[in-house]
Amino acid sequence: MKFMCMVYLSEAELFKLTPEELKKLDVDSVAHDKSLAVSGHYVTSQALQSVKTARCVRHQGKGEYLVTDGPFVETKEQFGGFILVEAKDQDEALALCMKIPVARFGGVEVRPIYEMQG
Repeated sequence: MKFMCMVYLSEAELFKLTPEELKKLDVDSVAHDKSLAVSGHYVTSQALQSVKTARCVRHQGKGEYLVTDGPFVETKEQFGGFILVEAKDQDEALALCMKIPVARFGGVEVRPIYEMQG
């Protein structure tokens, strides 16, 4: 069963890191992904650029759309990236996600993937 591990973090806290600390975080994150691959749990992962680069598209009805800058909702933490894992159940997926290095700057939402038929 696949689980999406959505990483939410405080960009403000990340921006406080030194270049050396950011590099170590990247190295640790890649090492974590490699350990998931070795154990057979890794599907894919990706970090996102700053929330400042985000744009939102919302349907306004009658075929019209509104495009706005940034996230629609102001929050303390922002969606920073994801890891898609293969796990036997949600407990195993939670255990895998507890080791995500960047999670110390926020949290990780773990949700089963809805497998569409057809």
